[in-house]
Amino acid sequence: QSIAQEVVGLFCMVLLTLTALVANTVVMIVILKTPLFRKFIFVCHLCVVDLLSAIFLMPLGIISSSSCFNRVIYSIAECQALIFLNVCFICASILTISIISVERYYYIVHPMRYEVKMTIRLAVAGVIFIWVKSVLITILVLVGWPQGNGATSASRCTVYWSPGAHKEIFVIIFSIACFVLPTVIIFAVYCRVYRVARMASQQHAPAQAQAVVPRHRSDSIASQVTIITARNLPLPRLMPERFLGSNKAILTLVLIVGQFLCCWLPFFAFHLHSSFTAGTVGGGHGEMVVTWIAYSSFAINPFFYGLLNRQIREELARLRRSCLNRPLGQELCPSVSEASVQENFLLFLQRATCTLETHASCISPSPRNRLDQTKMSFPIPGQVPEESS
Repeated sequence: QSIAQEVVGLFCMVLLTLTALVANTVVMIVILKTPLFRKFIFVCHLCVVDLLSAIFLMPLGIISSSSCFNRVIYSIAECQALIFLNVCFICASILTISIISVERYYYIVHPMRYEVKMTIRLAVAGVIFIWVKSVLITILVLVGWPQGNGATSASRCTVYWSPGAHKEIFVIIFSIACFVLPTVIIFAVYCRVYRVARMASQQHAPAQAQAVVPRHRSDSIASQVTIITARNLPLPRLMPERFLGSNKAILTLVLIVGQFLCCWLPFFAFHLHSSFTAGTVGGGHGEMVVTWIAYSSFAINPFFYGLLNRQIREELARLRRSCLNRPLGQELCPSVSEASVQENFLLFLQRATCTLETHASCISPSPRNRLDQTKMSFPIPGQVPEESS
C-alpha cells in the first residue's frame, strides 16, 4: 500500500509540474507574440513567476517530498537558497494575483480613470513593488540561521524545519503580508465587481421588456393576438435568463476566489499552527500535502487568468492553425485586432450576465435582416434596382 501511495503521489507531482510548465509557457508566448496583448503585463508576469516556480521549486519539491530521494543531502547554503526561492516565488505569485484583481476592479468600475492612469510605467512600477516586497519578506526567514558548512537532508530543507531563531515572527509577517491582506483585497474587489455586473444586468431587463412590444398598432385580429402574445410571453423568458446570467457570474467569482483559498489557506494555516505549537505536528507528511496543494496554484493560474480570456484563446487557436498550415476560415467572433485590448475576466463576466438583447447582437444577421439593411442603404449612382420577388 505504501508503494502504491508513493507511485500515485509521485505521478501527481510530476503531472502538476508538467502542466505548470506547458500552460504558463503557452500563455506567455501568446501574450508576447501578439503586440496588442503586451498590455497584459501583470498576467504575463504571473505566468513568468509560475513558470520559474515550475522550473525551480516544483522539481526540488519532488525531491523533498518523495521517499525515493531520502539520501539527497543539502548543504546549509543550498538549503537557504531553496527556502529563499520558495518563499520569494510564493510571495510574488500571490501579490501578482492581488494586483490583477485591483486592475480588473478599476477596469470595470472606473474605466475612464483606468485608461488614463494605467500606463506601462505604472505597470513596471507595480512589478518592481512585487519583487521588492517579496525579497524583503524572504530575508526574514534567513535571519538566525546557523553559520558554517553544516548539512541537512532534503526532506528537512523546508520552511517548517527551518532552524531560524525568529521563525515564529517570520511566519506571522509572511502570513499577514502574503495571504491575509491579499485575501481581503481579492474578496472586496470581486464582490464589488459582481455588484456592478448584477446592477448592469438588472438595468438591461426593463429595456428589453419594452423592446419586444410592437411599435405599430393594427386593428386586425392577428395583430392584436400578436400584441397580447408579445406582452405576455417575453417576461417569463427574460427573468430566467437574467437569473441564469447572475448565477454564472456568481459561479465565476466562486471559482476564482475559491481556487485561491483552496490552494493557499491550508499552506498558511499549517505554518501558523506549527509555529505556535512546535513539536505537536509530527513528521513532514503534513507539510508535504499542504505544500503541493499550494504548488497546484502554479498549474491552475494560467487557466483562470490566461486561457479564460477569449482573446487569448482565439489567438492560441490562430497560432495553432498557422503552425499546422490550415486555412483560418471565417470566424464568428471578431478578430483579436478588432477586439478590446483589455478584455479579461471582466468581459467574460459581462457576457455571463448579459441578457437576450446582448445575445441577439452577437448573432450574425439573418438573410431577411440583411435584405432590410440593403433597402435602407443609400443607392449607388447608375445602379439598376432589383425587384424583390
